Amino acid sequence: MNISIIKIGGNVIDFPAKLEEFLFLFSRFPGKKILVHGGGIMATKFGESLGVMPEMVDGRRITDKETLEIVTMVYAGLINKQIVARLQGLKQNAIGMSGADGNLIRSEKRPVKTIDYGFVGDIKEVNVDLIQTLLDNDITPVVCAITHDKKGQLLNTNADSIASELATNLSKYHKVNLYYCFNKSGVLIDEQNDNSIIPMINEDIYAELRKENVIHSGMIPKLDNAFAALNKGVNFVWIGKAENLLLAAKGKLSGTTIEKYRYDLY
Repeated sequence: MNISIIKIGGNVIDFPAKLEEFLFLFSRFPGKKILVHGGGIMATKFGESLGVMPEMVDGRRITDKETLEIVTMVYAGLINKQIVARLQGLKQNAIGMSGADGNLIRSEKRPVKTIDYGFVGDIKEVNVDLIQTLLDNDITPVVCAITHDKKGQLLNTNADSIASELATNLSKYHKVNLYYCFNKSGVLIDEQNDNSIIPMINEDIYAELRKENVIHSGMIPKLDNAFAALNKGVNFVWIGKAENLLLAAKGKLSGTTIEKYRYDLY
């Protein structure tokens, strides 16, 4: 089975017209697929309206009890169900899920080292059998960025990590491609210039660009997860603009391709 894991970020979710366009493209995307979404921008705005200000470290959200309640309501509730309803309207049979539903994703609360991230989960187990059953029955999972510890505790979990872990676990049995869709054309040299796309990044290039602070903040966990996926058997990773998703599926890549190694020419 060929499976595509497609992750969409808050910069698209937060704008209804962009989301509608993306979901139309997603509904036309060929083959078996899973949609993974975050929603950090909407969660931040909702939290601020309640007087809960976000705290971020290296693109990752510090999650106290109040923040966990907010992200659960926004991710697993409002955003997830709106996406599923719109996909149903596009004749795409979908089911909305958190990691707790069907024991889809079990995590453990991140241990405190130099930073206490609060109620943030590090993924330990993915229920591959459940995913395969859904896909075999032409049901498209729509997975939000909430997992659980199998002891009754929900945990906020990076959506890029969820996409990567789903991809790596499924790649043990299937050919899996991983697509990170957001509002930029790809990984950029200058984040203010959408034409400054870096067409290919390998581990050496990534290390250098991060050292030079060309890559920083939220792009760091995205690329960390991309390389982790490749090193664990995922066939292909792409990062690019949401509206270019179908072009990427056809091999007409306008974004950034992530590769494991540098290929030297002699």
